[in-house]
Amino acid sequence: MEQRIQKLREHMEKNGLEAFLISHPVNRRYVSGFTGSSGYLLVTSSHSWLLTDFRYMSQAPQQAPAFTVVEHAPRFMDTVKELLDGQGISKVGFEQHQVVFADYQSWSEALGSIELVPASTIVEQLRIIKDETEIAVMQEAAQLADDTFSHIIGILKPGIKESDVALEMEVFMRSRGATSSSFDTIVASGERSALPHGVASDRIVRQNELVKLDFGAYYHGYCSDLTRTVFVGNEPTAKHKEIYDIVLEAQLHALEHLKPGMTGREADALTRDIITRYGYGDHFGHGTGHGLGMEIHESPRLSKLSDTVLTPGMTVTVEPGIYLPGFGGVRIEDDVVITDNGIKILTASPKHFMMLA
Repeated sequence: MEQRIQKLREHMEKNGLEAFLISHPVNRRYVSGFTGSSGYLLVTSSHSWLLTDFRYMSQAPQQAPAFTVVEHAPRFMDTVKELLDGQGISKVGFEQHQVVFADYQSWSEALGSIELVPASTIVEQLRIIKDETEIAVMQEAAQLADDTFSHIIGILKPGIKESDVALEMEVFMRSRGATSSSFDTIVASGERSALPHGVASDRIVRQNELVKLDFGAYYHGYCSDLTRTVFVGNEPTAKHKEIYDIVLEAQLHALEHLKPGMTGREADALTRDIITRYGYGDHFGHGTGHGLGMEIHESPRLSKLSDTVLTPGMTVTVEPGIYLPGFGGVRIEDDVVITDNGIKILTASPKHFMMLA
């Protein structure tokens, strides 16, 4: 954590900040290692404090040894003011996207002459590049997702409810070390598979239809994100096969050509151009992928709107899809790490056209 604190201080200096207050729980855990539900980090050029309440006064020093742990006052900003008094600090950066206006007003009142400066994304800029330890954990989270897919295809059949499939997947992941699923599991069958985010419902899976499974394991603080689309039955139509093959071609093409130095826009074109060439461009309404890490959606984006340059250490999803309302949809997704000369694919579930008879 010392290295992360030092990098944070470098970013603070670049942004002209003498102190920085972290309130976002994910950023708090990333910088300090503290997993409690309540607390704030206050970092200056020479000090780093973890402010929390009496419930965590034993846990916090164990998890965040690089920080001085302080039990804060009922109004925690009074403690911040006390810590900063006499240090000549006139400005404190804060994560404005995590703070409601009422809190901002009370914080400003408590700090008096010390100015609150909006400074979101500073920690997120650090989180965008994963180190070897983080990637190792994400590989384990990806393996757990792969194991979950192998498990569920032995259970998925006509007559089962989407919600029961999702529950089985959740139980499987948690029984093998996951804290939870990374997000609400998507199990979308038949015409519902055309819903890009069709969270599991009470719909019964029927014979001879597509089932889209989008899920992930939240494991040791990091997320995996895997999508596979399978066919339940043994009589697919030509349209089922057509859209599946197109999505698979687009996804494999992106995995083959994705590399550092590309922009998010260029990466998105690797899949979008193929799907558009086949005439389904209007049925691919989301980006090719998104950053992945301690949160399920992080920077960078693989999107036609993104000019972010891909850099080694970034972890992203690659997930093109085609969605035909009233018929069904297909998405295929893997998690990858950008390397010095290409990518490393973390997920390994099979993605041929799978029929579960």
